[in-house]
Amino acid sequence: MSPEIIGVIGFGALLLLIFLRVPVGIAMLSVGFVGTASLNSPATALNFMTGQTFSISTLYSLSVLPLFILMGNIASKAGLSRDLYDAAYALVGHLKGGLASATIVGCAGFAALSGSSIASAVTMGQVAYPEMRRRAYSDRLSTGVIAAGGTLGILLPPSTGFVLYAILTEQSIGRLFMAGILPGLLLTALFVVTVTLIVLFNPAAGGDMAEEDTRSRRAALAGALPVLSIIIITIGGIYLGIFTPVEAAGVGATLALVMALLRRQLQWTGFVDAVKGTLETTGLCFLILIGAMVFSPFVSLSGLPKLLSETILGYSTSPYIVLGLILVLYLFLGMVIEGLSLMVITLPIVFPVVIGLGFDPIWFGVIMVLVLEMGLISPPVGVNCFVVKSVAPDVPLSEIFRGIMPFWLAMILCILLLVAVPGIALMLPNAMF
Repeated sequence: MSPEIIGVIGFGALLLLIFLRVPVGIAMLSVGFVGTASLNSPATALNFMTGQTFSISTLYSLSVLPLFILMGNIASKAGLSRDLYDAAYALVGHLKGGLASATIVGCAGFAALSGSSIASAVTMGQVAYPEMRRRAYSDRLSTGVIAAGGTLGILLPPSTGFVLYAILTEQSIGRLFMAGILPGLLLTALFVVTVTLIVLFNPAAGGDMAEEDTRSRRAALAGALPVLSIIIITIGGIYLGIFTPVEAAGVGATLALVMALLRRQLQWTGFVDAVKGTLETTGLCFLILIGAMVFSPFVSLSGLPKLLSETILGYSTSPYIVLGLILVLYLFLGMVIEGLSLMVITLPIVFPVVIGLGFDPIWFGVIMVLVLEMGLISPPVGVNCFVVKSVAPDVPLSEIFRGIMPFWLAMILCILLLVAVPGIALMLPNAMF
């Protein structure tokens, strides 16, 4: 049996295990071990498994994960996300459809604290949905903006997706964080424009307008300054070269904890829950990475990257047509496979092809993460849509999926802009230090 056929069988077994709800890390670890043993030897497979487990567990740069996750969890438990929403509401809440736009801006702000799309959707959903419902916003718009706004969590730094991509492709975490800022702000702006267009053509969807209160607006904006200062210090410190990403994560987690204690908004039980959630999420990420590092040698030994490259280039030699085929493939796979899992499964095959075509690895990381975001709101899986369903249980899931479609189109437009103008993603990382 040829190595390529063994590789295809391995991928089929991996997908089967995932559909049987075996944890992705365990599935990749198992298939990688068995595949390497069949293509080389059991001793080699065992060496890969033990060596990669140790190297990932002791990798200093991965310290950024638990620290940034802890920062986001503390901010959520201490109610700091409410300050971000109130500030966004103060800016645009008095406009038609302003609550929906405020939810988008609030999700963007919280994404810069948590780095988690699901956490952003849950937190902002709990804060924003009752208010939008009270002001008679349509269910389609109110749930759509929460699901779509939550996807900003994986693009704006600190992003778990960027950390995993950096480790798997040996790229700079700091440069990837910087590369995500302008595309993240661009996508936020496109979402706000989408809300504006929706309420322009369907005014009833925008509900009742809020009364403008200058004094309360100023108070809300002032209340968000401490939270914004955490974001500016951590991300600005990385950009200016003051902190490494790991140091910035430590500073951010410390500032979030100090701020929560000074404002007496963090109870002991909340702190314990934040630490517990951090440990669970970190353990999951490490398991996925260990599985990916054991799975990658099997992919290389099978020769699938070379086979895929030759097959794709057989259809077209144009780099952009090949890129388009890869992105369309990701778009369809993202509808049935969770985004981060899809990344670690496919990167060992896709990344060599993309680099061989001459594309910048940092730029492709942004494009890939953005396409994975689309999977978070794409049926039939659409994880963020199911998260919003838990916040708004009386809204039919079909209505939520209809609500995200305008924002899904906005994400397509964002990808096209990034492909047409790569400098949007590369300007800040190229200007670092």
